Amino acid sequence: AQSLLFNQNSPSYFTADEEFDELCFEFGLELDEITSEKDIISKEKGEEKAKGASDVVLYKIDVPANRYDLLCLEGLVRGLQVFKERINIPRFEKIIPAEGEGQRLIITEQTAQIRPHAVAAVLRNITFTKERYDSFIDLQEKLHQNICRKRALVAIGTHDLDTITGPFTFTAKAPSEIKFKPLNQSQEYTAPQIMDLYRTDSHLRHYLHLIENKPRYPVIYDSNGVVLSMPPIINGDHTKISLNTRNVFIECTGTDITKAKIVLDVIVTMFSEYCEKPFTVEAVEVVYPNGKTHIYPELAYRTEKVKPEYINKKVGISETPSSLAKLLTRMCLKSHVTGNGNHIEVEIPPTRADIIHACDIVEDAAIAYGYNNIQMVIPKTYTIANQLPLNKLAELLRLDMAAAGFTEALTFALCSQEDIADKLGMDISATNAVRIANPKTAEFQVARTTLLPGLLKTIASNRKMPLPLKLFEISDIVVKDPNTDVGARNYRHLCAVYYNKSPGFEIIHGLLDRVMQVLEVPPNEENGYTIKAAEGTAFFPGRCAEVFAKGQSIGKLGVVHPDVITKFELTMPCSVLEINIEPFV
Repeated sequence: AQSLLFNQNSPSYFTADEEFDELCFEFGLELDEITSEKDIISKEKGEEKAKGASDVVLYKIDVPANRYDLLCLEGLVRGLQVFKERINIPRFEKIIPAEGEGQRLIITEQTAQIRPHAVAAVLRNITFTKERYDSFIDLQEKLHQNICRKRALVAIGTHDLDTITGPFTFTAKAPSEIKFKPLNQSQEYTAPQIMDLYRTDSHLRHYLHLIENKPRYPVIYDSNGVVLSMPPIINGDHTKISLNTRNVFIECTGTDITKAKIVLDVIVTMFSEYCEKPFTVEAVEVVYPNGKTHIYPELAYRTEKVKPEYINKKVGISETPSSLAKLLTRMCLKSHVTGNGNHIEVEIPPTRADIIHACDIVEDAAIAYGYNNIQMVIPKTYTIANQLPLNKLAELLRLDMAAAGFTEALTFALCSQEDIADKLGMDISATNAVRIANPKTAEFQVARTTLLPGLLKTIASNRKMPLPLKLFEISDIVVKDPNTDVGARNYRHLCAVYYNKSPGFEIIHGLLDRVMQVLEVPPNEENGYTIKAAEGTAFFPGRCAEVFAKGQSIGKLGVVHPDVITKFELTMPCSVLEINIEPFV
């Protein structure tokens, strides 16, 4: 899901925050919070930095990731207005200019290896205001992060058509041959210089890797050789859009033609309402390297037929076909009953690329009906729910650990190889750890094989807290196991750490006795628990014991080795207990 921030001063038709919250819920959205720019900055950076920030109320709305048509204020307001039956569903129209008068985008064969697809459209006689312009730019950024997968699949370029002359050429050239003035810069740069320029840019540096190591960079020229953009990095400054722009040329280049078509459709359907003739889009002819041509945007309407009983059965309601058709129309899916009421014919507009299957139509019918209005019924299958015994035991142990004065910590199930091996004085091969094939960061390379590193890192982050620090965690660890279907197995471990000026081994030992007491395991060898002297790389020599219970080794307790303490950036001694609680279920 994506969060949208909308200014309360934007077109609004609601009297109170509660009413808007309720409307969002009815429409299948969530009003996450009501905040302001000042509040956001003060939460993240403190009140000092927030001085001078805007106090204007902002609505933060969570939008499902598949609803690209709700990612801007225009689409959201339009959707809610149709939902409230205040306006009719707009009909989008593609205007194909007379022969020789329209714009053309020619794709050369050089683009095939790097970014082979391109689509384009023109918004004619559009009127921008500051709010509309900001929304236009913001929608592009949200699409880039969402469906465009951070510009890897599609990159959007928008240009002032009156500053350039068609036909346009989408080609790929050697980096040294490309030279232009990038957006908001004061001089011309070659493509390699542009890459160096943006290497430190907090926003654009994330996209450089997409073309950086390629022999050719994609670039779009007009008929006079003016550079429109170097996708997916930056537009040219020459074609920059301003509030005075009247005609906008939109191009979307990418590696996925389907996504490019969707992105183009979303942008033009959202902002064509500001054109002189609302909801009209001028088409652009795209010429492929093989000579074939295609007209974009597609703005394709299609119809689907759904049986009313299918919707009623899936949702658990008993509405008439005409009532269901009305519900779907409120969700921007224009519908009417056909035949003898046997089918509902649903028109899927170009704004709803998320409607792929009949079940998507059913979902919209359920949202319009209102999830809270669906009657609760007793399921036909009769089962009695029960807590998983292992989870029940863990919950009970958590209460007793807390009663013993220990504070619960929740740490990440993934950690670095160093945490579970080097820092604990072990070799990574001896840990039997499950590795992540393509870790995004060094912090998340393997699944943890022990809870100890997580607790030690928690203590390191809380060194300023008053001593002693007494922490515990009851969570799963993961080890390889070739005998299981997934090749790994989880074990539920209990780990407790005592950190103070003295090691406090007696406190950890006492905690073990208390845990065994509540588990009703007596302190004897035959049917209870015992501890025996042992050695462990993470423990101080002569200060480590192995815990045996139920005829098996269940873990260790002892004083942590000074080397381990140093490696976790700690300065005081500490004792630790870690046992497997599964034998006690």
